[in-house]
Amino acid sequence: MTYDPLKVAAQLERIVTKENTRKYYRFRADRWYGGIATADCVGCPLRCVFCWSDFPRDHPRKAGKFYTPEDVFNRLDSIARKRNLAQLRISGNEPTLGKEHLLKVLTLVEQSNYSFMLETSGVLIDEEYARSLAPFKNVHVRVSLKGTTPEEFSKLTGASPRTFKLQLDAIAHCLDAGVSAHPSAMLSFSSRENIQKLLDQLESVKPGLSRELEKEYVILYPNVIKRLKDAGIKPHTAYRPDGVPLELI
Repeated sequence: MTYDPLKVAAQLERIVTKENTRKYYRFRADRWYGGIATADCVGCPLRCVFCWSDFPRDHPRKAGKFYTPEDVFNRLDSIARKRNLAQLRISGNEPTLGKEHLLKVLTLVEQSNYSFMLETSGVLIDEEYARSLAPFKNVHVRVSLKGTTPEEFSKLTGASPRTFKLQLDAIAHCLDAGVSAHPSAMLSFSSRENIQKLLDQLESVKPGLSRELEKEYVILYPNVIKRLKDAGIKPHTAYRPDGVPLELI
């Protein structure tokens, strides 16, 4: 039986947000984008079978602690200064849960020289949400599509196929609002035919957008291997954590 991620998100926000605080489970420097200071948040409305951060996703009451926007920015700033990094992000689960908290973090980023990578599935970014991101010029939105078609999306996440469109709409809303954004997509389970269908859809959002698609492939962490096996889903392309090609980092 499928689920509606918007309903899941509404329930999750009552767990992972409290006033202006949000739950996070760790802060770290990471290798992606050439080096980036990262805050890993708790809670996601999707149940992707290839997710590496499943405990904070599946146990939002148990995982992490509440932090204010100032706490989050200061911890990221400290990591970035020590590692000489110019980029910040919130990752781990879904950063767009807790809109007011996120906007306050972005306000602090905007007052700095850092750039911010907002990694999201996009399911929560409606027109209003996109407009609220528009004032932040240091922010770039990376909408990570979970598969290439509604059927793939549902197979990989368990969510209703009709909600796949929310992700494509998020890209359109961001671009319409003047927010810097690009699409990425998990392609480890996609046929060439389905990839072409996605490229065609991206072109319908904006001419030339298909050329901006970032390719994503499964990273075979031990917990990911187990869940893929349990689900009977096998990727045609995947990488060990220490074997990810440099062009994908």
